[in-house]
Amino acid sequence: MRPILEKFVIRTILRPGQKSAGAIKRYTPYLLAKGWYKLKLITRGVVLDVFQILLGIVSAGFGLKGFLLSNGFIDGGATGISLLIAELTPLPLSILILLVNLPFLILGMRVIGRDFTIRAILAISGLALAIAFIPYPEITNDKLLIAVFGGFFLGMGIGLTIRGGAVIDGTEVLAIFISRNSGLSIGDIILIINIIVFSFVAYLINIEIALYAMLTYLSASKTVDYVLDGIEEYTGVTIISIKANEIREMIAYKLNYGVTVYKGERGFGKSGEKHHDMEILYTVLTRLEISKLKKEVQLIDSNAFMVMSGVNDTIGGMTKKRRHKH
Repeated sequence: MRPILEKFVIRTILRPGQKSAGAIKRYTPYLLAKGWYKLKLITRGVVLDVFQILLGIVSAGFGLKGFLLSNGFIDGGATGISLLIAELTPLPLSILILLVNLPFLILGMRVIGRDFTIRAILAISGLALAIAFIPYPEITNDKLLIAVFGGFFLGMGIGLTIRGGAVIDGTEVLAIFISRNSGLSIGDIILIINIIVFSFVAYLINIEIALYAMLTYLSASKTVDYVLDGIEEYTGVTIISIKANEIREMIAYKLNYGVTVYKGERGFGKSGEKHHDMEILYTVLTRLEISKLKKEVQLIDSNAFMVMSGVNDTIGGMTKKRRHKH
């Protein structure tokens, strides 16, 4: 490894925050190789996240400008509120998306964390710029196709952005916040928000547009679930690793998640090989937090075995009590 790369790996991975070159101690080739591997994993993850967010922005912009906006259709959530205001006022949709999502972004700083909020601000700003400057073509005037495929492309954009660790619709942040202080699930809260939005659409515009808005919302929500590969609002994660103690400390102290430790016995091995006890970790997260956990676990143990399963809702514990860092 070249000396410049060595210093970069040491200062960013092995000893972040170190300023003085003279204070850098000598590291073994193994530690340098390990640091270089971690740097490659982090870089690869960031590039993938940026790509997914950009692709999500383009897809959502296509759904909004190529289908919904040009035909006066509405969706649910913060995007639906923006479309409704754009339909009733001369304000451009790109500006309304920023203004409507601003309160949710401020709330996101408290509910999920600074890193997530910064990504969300960049993603929502990117969507506003895409709508303002990308000349999307108007695809069709058929109302059914507009509702279904407008929702499809919008849902794909939302799902890809979530996979990249951000959001382009802030109502999910509000739903997470309310769910931690009530007995309602995230899905219930999002449904209530959208019922309110659709009621205003029916009253201020007409019932037919409100019914098509419901169809658009259903198309978008199903597409989001598909893009996220079936991840539920809450996901239970079981982790089996020979470095379970390091992973447990990372989950509890770095990510600030709740974690439960089970005592188990390793069952895999050649015939006659002595089995040994090991720790099995279990934690419950929201779908916005899964990508961060997977990256951190991979940095500690690339061979860790992770099992994820959908959880309808949770009561008590630290899922709804403690702040989560993203």
